[in-house]
Amino acid sequence: MNASAVPSSGGPAGGAVVRVGALVPLTRPGWVDAGRQLLAGLELAVREVNDGGGIDGRALELVVRDTAADPERAAAAVEELAGLGVAAVVGEYHSVVARAAAARADALGVPYLCSSAVLDALTEEPTEWVARLAPAQSHGWRTYADFLLGAGHSRIALAIQPSVYWASGTRILRERFAGRGGGVVEIEVDGTSAEGVCDVLAGEGATALLLLVGYPEPAAAIVRAVRGDRRLGEVLIGAPAGQPELAGWAEALGGDGAGVPFLRYLPERLGPLGERVGKELRARLGEEPSFVAFEGWDSVTVLAEVFRSHGTDRAAIAAAWPRVEAEGTRGPIRFSRTPGSGVWQWVWAPVRVVDRDPADVTGPFRILHGE
Repeated sequence: MNASAVPSSGGPAGGAVVRVGALVPLTRPGWVDAGRQLLAGLELAVREVNDGGGIDGRALELVVRDTAADPERAAAAVEELAGLGVAAVVGEYHSVVARAAAARADALGVPYLCSSAVLDALTEEPTEWVARLAPAQSHGWRTYADFLLGAGHSRIALAIQPSVYWASGTRILRERFAGRGGGVVEIEVDGTSAEGVCDVLAGEGATALLLLVGYPEPAAAIVRAVRGDRRLGEVLIGAPAGQPELAGWAEALGGDGAGVPFLRYLPERLGPLGERVGKELRARLGEEPSFVAFEGWDSVTVLAEVFRSHGTDRAAIAAAWPRVEAEGTRGPIRFSRTPGSGVWQWVWAPVRVVDRDPADVTGPFRILHGE
């Protein structure tokens, strides 16, 4: 799917535009719910920039490319967008896909602001061309590990599928638990039924099972199997990657999907800007906006600030990452270098561990742990 979000009717007149490429998973096997949320945030921010006069009188135009969670497709999209003359590229949710996009952007000299992907090693080598809003995986997942340890879960099990992203998460959890005297058991899911996962879990003595697997399947099948297994009635199911954040999780699992803690990158309470943007996103989406939608809005807002203060030349944009300051929905955004990351990083978006209360599955998420 290829599409462009045209400037709103209230935007600047004339034909001059500033084009921004957007990478979004809009079709399977991409996480379509996340892609729809991300795109809603991107498009809303573009409309607001144009309603406010654009970029020095030029309209901002979003040129959208569907990655479908395919790294090769994302890399090809970056190359195509570069040829179309975009000033910068923004977006993407899947970490492995964002990594491919970042590598191509770096090679081509195209600024890329990664909205949602968290993999620490977003690029092989340090680069001036790439910046990121989402917190690095090591930061968020250590917070999640601390939540589990604080809740008394010293031995956990991981249901895992092969992936650079899941392998990175496993390493982070192992290091954190080992440092606190805890233990981690890995259960390979590929080739194992959901019931087989339950059998292994029952024999390991773990008090929590984390889902490091694809969504909706096999994640949903594993949740149903664990919930239905009388041997595992006291086992906590967790999803640090955030699968329960989006509406599809509750629709697929109902009450079985409640009480599953996950990482959410929103503050306990939004400020006035966040509340206003949240209301607009809710109207656009027809459902509660996720943190992914706010990441989309913040991404375009940051780029618009860079364009206004430093121009739309690609080299000037890349040079501006450490100097830009923008007011985002979740707080002031500034970029710096962090150990272990080769990109410019916002340090940090708010990190919370939340879940849905099993006694109130339609109510708001409850905060279990925060930084």
